[in-house]
Amino acid sequence: MMSGPKLFEPITVRGLTMANRIVIAPMCQYSAVDGCMTDWHLIHLGHLALSGAGLLTIEATAVLPEGRISYGDVGLYDDATEAAMARVLGSVRAHSDMPVAIQLGHAGRKASTNLPWLGGQQIAPSEQNGWQTLAPSPLAFAETDNPPLALNCEELDRVRDAFAAAAVRASRLGIDAVQLHAAHGYLLHQFLSPLSNRRDDEYGGSLENRMRFPLEVFDTVRQAVPAEMPITMRVSGTDWVDGGWDIDQTIAFAHALEARGCSAIHVSSGGLDSRQQIPVGPGYQVPLARAVKQAGSIPVVAVGMITEPEHAEAIVGTGDADMVGLARAMLYDPRWPWHAAAELGAQVVAPEQYLRSQPRRYRDLFRAPKTARST
Repeated sequence: MMSGPKLFEPITVRGLTMANRIVIAPMCQYSAVDGCMTDWHLIHLGHLALSGAGLLTIEATAVLPEGRISYGDVGLYDDATEAAMARVLGSVRAHSDMPVAIQLGHAGRKASTNLPWLGGQQIAPSEQNGWQTLAPSPLAFAETDNPPLALNCEELDRVRDAFAAAAVRASRLGIDAVQLHAAHGYLLHQFLSPLSNRRDDEYGGSLENRMRFPLEVFDTVRQAVPAEMPITMRVSGTDWVDGGWDIDQTIAFAHALEARGCSAIHVSSGGLDSRQQIPVGPGYQVPLARAVKQAGSIPVVAVGMITEPEHAEAIVGTGDADMVGLARAMLYDPRWPWHAAAELGAQVVAPEQYLRSQPRRYRDLFRAPKTARST
């Protein structure tokens, strides 16, 4: 008797059970006001929460105002930002029981930028909507950027504590899991890579030293929230630049995280250095996820131009990763999990209001949701 598709098998990560292996990856919307979510986020997250995926991840959420990528980024650093997020989550949860995770991060030297559709360039501290950036070392991301200030020990404590405080707020909001952002050239990645970290103290130099601050952040967050709450990490498997962060260092970092109780690792790549040479194509980052998966036992999420159901099924079916993350594919097609289930012969949860939309040729495609969680 043939088994069903692996992509639609449930998976449990530190007590959190997901109905399938499809993870909606965090996607910045650049539509917040003073760090507060708006009606756009209600619409955006609301329709993704009806998609039938296994997990919905809230976009990169800054733990401090100066840690926002842009002035339009979401934050979770004070009562106002928490209240705004509570309003959005309350409405989403009234109609969906999909688990919700949040990605917490700090942009470091890549902060203080304009919105992508306005060019995305960095805004100088002296200009409207700009501020002074901070980083491990006073090295700008681009030649035209205002150089960041190097974080001193007191400021490192402040950032570390801010990650923990944001995680506590997330737990108070009933968010199911926290992902720490150590990828795409943002602050924790800046500490990891020798291209951006030129410190000569205990946070720079050797691999052990460069991993120190991201691991301290993980430990602080892990201790701040309930033991059953999954804490995961998103990493760039490589900088795609000679002499930069690479897959061997990523594996060492993954081993250190696993030893500390990290619940899963989400393997992306790049974003740290403008000299990167990325071989972009379908599944181009899957070999990085595979390498981490083969080197340890921590659950792994693969991401990167995974657009076809059969490709996603092959990734989890062959053991290259435990889950697949979809970002742009979900923006383009918010019903991607429905279509994947139809193609692969699986079932997916659909709202009761939509059950009658099931095409006749896909009998038993939909199943009704459980009662949505209360706020």
